[in-house]
Amino acid sequence: MEEKNFIDGITCDVANCVYNCENCRCGAANIQVGPAYADCCSQTCCGTFKSKDNLD
Repeated sequence: MEEKNFIDGITCDVANCVYNCENCRCGAANIQVGPAYADCCSQTCCGTFKSKDNLD
């Protein structure tokens, strides 16, 4: 089984993301948050998100 490295301080509530691992920890190697023009939290999104439903 592959061991995951988690990004300290990053939590994720998106249950359908392939990178959301045990205890809502992010298992992605890095994350991309945007867009650059965002003025508040509700305008941001995780560009690293990958749906578990769309795995090939």
